[in-house]
Amino acid sequence: MTEAHAGDASVRKDRTKAAPTRTRAEAEHPVEETPNFFRRIWLFITQIVSELKKVTYPTAKETWTYFGVVIVFVAVIMAYTGLLDFAFGKLNALVFG
Repeated sequence: MTEAHAGDASVRKDRTKAAPTRTRAEAEHPVEETPNFFRRIWLFITQIVSELKKVTYPTAKETWTYFGVVIVFVAVIMAYTGLLDFAFGKLNALVFG
């Protein structure tokens, strides 16, 4: 079978470019009118309100749970850092003492 069939997936269309790509300066730039200053401020504020309506806040129980987790984590890190400080202080006293 030497003829290419239209439905044959193995036949690829030649995608060689006929001309160079346009530069940015040659490309068409749509001119959009920007709204006035106060309209942009109003749009910004309405978008903020819209986004704040999407926020889901944790319940009081979840907040206390998160608070507890943070306190425990900070206490563990403080203990680890304190132990390292104590160990390096003793090592420093042995070496240079």
